[in-house]
Amino acid sequence: MKQLKLTGFVIFLFFLTESLTLSTKPQDVDDVSITQKFIEENVGYITIIIFAQYIQEASFEEVEMLVKTMTEYRDKCLADMTLPECSELANDVLLENICALEGLPQKHNFSHCCSKVDLEKKLCFFHHKKADVGFLPPLPTLDPEEKCQTYKNNRESFLNNYIYEVSRRNPFVFAPTLLTVAARFEEMTKTCCEEQDKANCFRTKAEPVIQYLKASSSFQKNVCGALIKFGLQVLESINVAILSQKFPKIEFKELTSLLEDVSSKYDGCCEGDAVQCIRGRSKVMSHICLKQDSISSKIKECCEKKIPERGECIISSNKDDRPKDLSLREAKFTESENVCEERDANQTSFMAEFLYEYSRRHPELSTPELLRIANVYEDLLKECCHTENPPDCYRHAEHRFNETTEKSLKIVQRECERSQNLGKEDLKYYYLIKLTKIAPQLSTEELTFLGKEMVTALTTCCTLSEEFACVDNLMDLVLGELCGINENRNINPDVDHCCKTNFAFRRSCFEGLEADKAYVPPSTFQGLFTFHTDLCQAHKEELQRKKDRFLVNVVKLKPELPDAELRSLLTDFTNVVVKCCQAEGPEACFNEEGPKVAAKC
Repeated sequence: MKQLKLTGFVIFLFFLTESLTLSTKPQDVDDVSITQKFIEENVGYITIIIFAQYIQEASFEEVEMLVKTMTEYRDKCLADMTLPECSELANDVLLENICALEGLPQKHNFSHCCSKVDLEKKLCFFHHKKADVGFLPPLPTLDPEEKCQTYKNNRESFLNNYIYEVSRRNPFVFAPTLLTVAARFEEMTKTCCEEQDKANCFRTKAEPVIQYLKASSSFQKNVCGALIKFGLQVLESINVAILSQKFPKIEFKELTSLLEDVSSKYDGCCEGDAVQCIRGRSKVMSHICLKQDSISSKIKECCEKKIPERGECIISSNKDDRPKDLSLREAKFTESENVCEERDANQTSFMAEFLYEYSRRHPELSTPELLRIANVYEDLLKECCHTENPPDCYRHAEHRFNETTEKSLKIVQRECERSQNLGKEDLKYYYLIKLTKIAPQLSTEELTFLGKEMVTALTTCCTLSEEFACVDNLMDLVLGELCGINENRNINPDVDHCCKTNFAFRRSCFEGLEADKAYVPPSTFQGLFTFHTDLCQAHKEELQRKKDRFLVNVVKLKPELPDAELRSLLTDFTNVVVKCCQAEGPEACFNEEGPKVAAKC
């Protein structure tokens, strides 16, 4: 494989053998020729991503076997595309070859998927993915000097292994995003290996890459969760809100056309069909650039970039300026005499147009808030259109919209006040206790992750001028992580109700949740109060992780305890670590102090 050169979203197709309807427009033809070359050079990377995401338990050696098989398949089909096997879709070929690896289906418990066909087979592999990756060993870390030497000695194996490790730990992240991460990782490696202080260079440059991966993962899981749990209409509403805010000058007819491309790509992306996902994304970016004059004034430079770079550029571009002639309100939805008739003629299109008009006029609102407003309007019309005088009823819609936003704003203000009053560390402990009481069935790893994400959302947003939209958007992504992608994910009845009843209002639903009354805690929690000298060797970050885990596990064991008592136990744990690590015999000290903490529980 040649060097992987890309930044931003990777827009490419998978195999040349995929059927493609080519446009005669020069830009489209150019797009295809560029992607074909990219495909030829990067089949191995794409194979690793798909295999590692589907079968996370697979070893690197097993993944390399499949890469060899798929590379041979590619070479054979490039030499003679008339061969019968070359007419199959790439994802189908890949799954067939995964199933054909001797003993692998039985070893990793997916043989039942191999007996299925077509969509059922694809969905079976999708449901085999595990969001909680606590079963995997810790991500291997190399000393910076060793990392650079390994890269220098065998670049291909080094990058393959990196993509494998990241992909299996992020099974729902779209393939183009993972390839972007891999490209940035290589760029970082080449730069830092030339530096004298390699360790500091890696630390500094890794942070934005990690943040990009986390942000992309959260958004993709949230949107896919919406599609799988609530269906295409909710997904399309999300896309209408996002695109209308980003491109406020786009005409509704053009938006509707773009939405067909945007929404269709998610079927493949969310089911884990990387091929369909990649093709769909390429189609979206081509559409935007071909119609850029009527869509946005901010993307001209992006569309002049080569295909691998332009997608990221478009996504990262600023929201376009609101058209100067755009009125503050669209009267046709609240003042027209014929609203009910227009709604009844085509309810889906009518509601999409309302959301479009409201979103492009309100760049200050979050995506969830725009969906709430649309929900409120839809419910209002159901009520008004059955009255004797509908116009008199829906004329007060703006008042309902403002009430809805005020309620959401108060939630954000309370959270930001709490963030300011408690400080970062105490805020984290607040959310760890709250989340564990609400959803004690989640793993300790999931709960500590969610708690930290809540804190990140608030500490990132609460001092910004766009505080409301920022907090509401990020907190909604955290709830998306909690609810998960799969429609069959069950936590407990109250949480499941909030996750599955109404996508737009799940935030306010969670606000009202209390501790799970039906939860039966374990009688004991093995090893919870058994402390060892490894606590004394742990660096600051690792010790903090252990404290977080301790608090979550104490809540799981004693959820009925008031928050203050739970915090007191955490303080006791912290004091024991300080005391015993300073003692002459730390292990003996831990053996003596551990039971004392347990006795208070």
